Amino acid sequence: MSPIRCLAMVLVVLGLAGCGKGDDVSDLDAYMNEVRLRPPGKIEPTPTFRSYPTFTYSAANLRSPFSRQVRVDLAGQKHGSRNVKPDPARAKQYLEGFNIEQFEMVGTISNATGSFALLRGAGGVHRLKVGDYLGRNDGRIVAISGSQVDVIEIVPDGQGAWLERPRTIPLKEHS
Repeated sequence: MSPIRCLAMVLVVLGLAGCGKGDDVSDLDAYMNEVRLRPPGKIEPTPTFRSYPTFTYSAANLRSPFSRQVRVDLAGQKHGSRNVKPDPARAKQYLEGFNIEQFEMVGTISNATGSFALLRGAGGVHRLKVGDYLGRNDGRIVAISGSQVDVIEIVPDGQGAWLERPRTIPLKEHS
């Protein structure tokens, strides 16, 4: 038998000898006997939970406090027209469910059918043409160039009429 093997066997025997049951478990036995002699306890009933009134967040359609404020010049304010108004019968397009501020132009593409703008926002890059809608204010794309997308939104003027508000989404460089 090799000396390394003998040394390994001695270490294993010594290790197993340390795992033996010690004689000083009297404190554990005393605690277990005490627990066994206790009368069975009562289980407390589960607490009753009161329902709280629900809260409905109603400021979702307001202007974001982080976007630039629109200056209101009452003397030079344009008055809306009763002829301009959103079409309630028109089927809404997917991108009309998102704020127009989150879109950025990342490029254009052209083919035989026409020119398209590539806008990033709403979880991806979208190909849009003149006449498509985006944004919550009935924004319709009216022009696409290599450097910007021109959109006309229909917004209330605060006096029961509607205004056409032009917006521009500029090309984002290095995107």
